[in-house]
Amino acid sequence: MERKTVKELDAQALKAFTHPVRMRLYELLEEHGAATATMLAERIEENTGVTSYHLRQLAKHGLIVEVPEKARGKERWWRAAGFSSDTHKFRMDPETAAAAEVLLAGLMRQRHAELARWAEEGMNAPREWVVAATHTRRHLRLSRERLAELGRRVSELLDSYESDDDGVRVIVHFDAFPSGPLD
Repeated sequence: MERKTVKELDAQALKAFTHPVRMRLYELLEEHGAATATMLAERIEENTGVTSYHLRQLAKHGLIVEVPEKARGKERWWRAAGFSSDTHKFRMDPETAAAAEVLLAGLMRQRHAELARWAEEGMNAPREWVVAATHTRRHLRLSRERLAELGRRVSELLDSYESDDDGVRVIVHFDAFPSGPLD
């Protein structure tokens, strides 16, 4: 599997991404893998003109990329490209604050939905998969430098994993943030 390129969002890409249809299309590409405008239109119950337009907008900002090896004729396949963002910077800028809030709310909604779905599906999942899954919560006392190091090391670890051809899709959430007064 091709490793995703991770793009740093700029203000224009952030504003383009936070349109509700675009966020949903991106989420579907992340969740289900590469797809065409027609496939995505069926999933969100829209016409292909709508999905094609929004996919082009996402591509314009580098948030999704074409998968030419899947294309047949005029058919265009797309996949999520991955991105990161300095949400604090965007939240502090009046020009991007609203879009940053939409992005954060979308991320929280998506994480909650994914965890809730696993809680439900886990009730009937094979025991081996339930045992293999993990939900870890720790309270640590770290300096800013050590917190940044933790984030870098976890990212490096995740980047070192390639997809197994016979594996199932796995979602990894990682959040690390201060939980008390900051001195």
